[in-house]
Amino acid sequence: MAKLKLAEKNEKIAEKVVGGYKKIEKTVVGGYKKMEEGAVNSFTKMTDSFVEEFLTKDGETVEEAKKRMRKEA
Repeated sequence: MAKLKLAEKNEKIAEKVVGGYKKIEKTVVGGYKKMEEGAVNSFTKMTDSFVEEFLTKDGETVEEAKKRMRKEA
């Protein structure tokens, strides 16, 4: 009987520990994803600006310039 109660308490403790870990994991992974998304978006804006300023030809969009450069490479 005492072993059964002890096992039940251990199970409850284990569930709380796992739940706490999962909350921490979700927070950390979410923060990383936001940072990654921000970095990628900033880099994309920077490269688009560069392509627009220096690599587009008359009337050409940034996407068209990128496609043209891929073909030339």
